[in-house]
Amino acid sequence: MLKGSFIPPKHIRELRDLTRYKRKVIEQISSEKNRIHKLLEDANIKLSSVVSNLSGATATKIIDAMIEGEEDIEKLLKLRHGKMQSTVEDLAASLKGNLTDHHRFMLQTVKESIKSKEQVIAKLDAQIDNQLKENELVLDTVLLATIPGVGKEAAAYILAEIGNNMDQFPDEQHLASWAGMSPGSNESAGKKKHQNHPWRCPSESNISTKRMGGNKNKRNLSEKQIR
Repeated sequence: MLKGSFIPPKHIRELRDLTRYKRKVIEQISSEKNRIHKLLEDANIKLSSVVSNLSGATATKIIDAMIEGEEDIEKLLKLRHGKMQSTVEDLAASLKGNLTDHHRFMLQTVKESIKSKEQVIAKLDAQIDNQLKENELVLDTVLLATIPGVGKEAAAYILAEIGNNMDQFPDEQHLASWAGMSPGSNESAGKKKHQNHPWRCPSESNISTKRMGGNKNKRNLSEKQIR
């Protein structure tokens, strides 16, 4: 007889809805930031080549000024942060483009979209915190955060996916397998294939190494950490 599938309780499913949607909104913000980069490149403005982050203080001030219609490079250079590594000459050269009214409109619209999505994330964060408190999951979050590479946010994602009741998993090997963190052996015609788990988000598992340890390999998690 087949064993029943793991169905988390209602409060865990609701927490999962929140964390997965938050992940989607974060991806949307990332996409919008990439759109800003594309618009600047289309206007032949190479700001990304002289700043480390287009969302940084200097880049944000310069982009906002250009959206408002400022075209004087000398005035734009005054917005340069003193600790900026690139020289004034390099920054000036990167700003010699052709920003049209269409580019300004698109940049303004995209920035407004990012701001709106950041507000959504703030609302989701507040609701996630409420869910953790109402369902007495705060202590579990604190304990998970003691794992190297796992912070408060990652702990909430882990709880949202596997819950805090480990009785449904016979042992740590079953938990690691269900979470997609144990090496698989899927081979056909001499070719090894990666198996996707249906519960995962399309872009990345919420409890993958991206959340649990930066660039660490999935296999680096020890049994003690999983427990």
